[in-house]
Amino acid sequence: MSVRILIGAQWGDEGKGKIVDILAAETDVVVRYQGGANAGHTLKFDGKTFVLHLIPSGIFHPHCECVIGNGVVIDPFTLIDEIEKVRAMGVDPAGRLKIAATAHVILPYHKALDKANELAKGEGKIGTTGRGIGPAYVSKTARRGVRMRDLLHPEALKAKIEEALVEVNQHLASLYGAPTFTAEELLPDLIEAGKTLTPYIIDATDHLHHALESHRNILLEGAQGSLLDVDHGTYPYVTSSSPTSGGACTGSGIPPLAVTNVMGISKAYCTRVGNGPFPTELHDALGEEIRRIGHEFGATTGRPRRTGWLDLVALRYASRVNGLSELVITKLDVLDTLEEVLVCTAYELDSAVITRFPVDCDELERVKPVYERFPGWKQSTVGITEWEQLPETAQTYIRFIEEYLKVPIRIVSTGPDRDETIILPA
Repeated sequence: MSVRILIGAQWGDEGKGKIVDILAAETDVVVRYQGGANAGHTLKFDGKTFVLHLIPSGIFHPHCECVIGNGVVIDPFTLIDEIEKVRAMGVDPAGRLKIAATAHVILPYHKALDKANELAKGEGKIGTTGRGIGPAYVSKTARRGVRMRDLLHPEALKAKIEEALVEVNQHLASLYGAPTFTAEELLPDLIEAGKTLTPYIIDATDHLHHALESHRNILLEGAQGSLLDVDHGTYPYVTSSSPTSGGACTGSGIPPLAVTNVMGISKAYCTRVGNGPFPTELHDALGEEIRRIGHEFGATTGRPRRTGWLDLVALRYASRVNGLSELVITKLDVLDTLEEVLVCTAYELDSAVITRFPVDCDELERVKPVYERFPGWKQSTVGITEWEQLPETAQTYIRFIEEYLKVPIRIVSTGPDRDETIILPA
């Protein structure tokens, strides 16, 4: 039995969907443990491309159960739409998709609050997707949230929404001058959504503990990345939940001592969406070239991603926070045409050289990266599946990352397709 946590070790968009899809072949249960429909996990196989926002990325493996854990905030209408899209692809999730009854619901007023708040911030905006994720987590923490189980009980649902709307409408009207809501206008669609989702809603924590007792292999799938963690990320430019390994336990109900592996995923370079410090960001033609070659546009929003060199200071910080036991390097092939590849190994801060990752955003904004330089391999690595087939300069680059972090690299991705992957021995 194995219980593996799979986390993004950068600012998200590291390629988690593909890696979950690969690992799901030997996994019995895949659990999504935090975030919401702001995540976009892309899978490519058999000449087709699929983007999943809420359903765990193991859904295309017929033997694999997929659980949306209690730590996720769920837009029920987006989820129903995604279920129908998966079904249209020839995959029926009935019987295999499970939804935690205690997962919180994103309601239309959460989206309205999200968009109004971001608009009001002007140039100081965080860069939220506007999908109501943050406000839903606020409702949860303030104990005014609606959970998936509430969709099955109309009277209780009405009472909870009416209570929440007292404060919500005050904020919308007084702070933002935005339209308000009534319970009467929200309830019919929510009750109908509850009826549609009833077959999927279960006591997920109990279900997962039965899976542990049955010695089933479990994979915990995070969204976003460690550097966006609400506690350990570049606050306030963070998400509203914990994508780190600690969040996997609270977001699923699986205890820490059950975890056997923590796998981090990092691109061979860096990207970031939205605002916030990014020490190795490239503001030149090379940054644009990496964005073009790597198709660095958000799967959920379509927004262009900021690009830069690999930051090993930040990656080591993520490794320590998560307790990484293994690492995946994705998008190695994006660097194939470069004459030279740089990697950040330290920072200059106020005339001093440091190797720690500043958790204070003001400090992080002031750092200047110290780079190690490597010759480019100047040949295609696309589709390579054997380590020995990689150019020696590419091997040197990967082994340097491994040695710096003191974490073994288990997988190297050489293209977006499921089969374009090097699996290294444990």
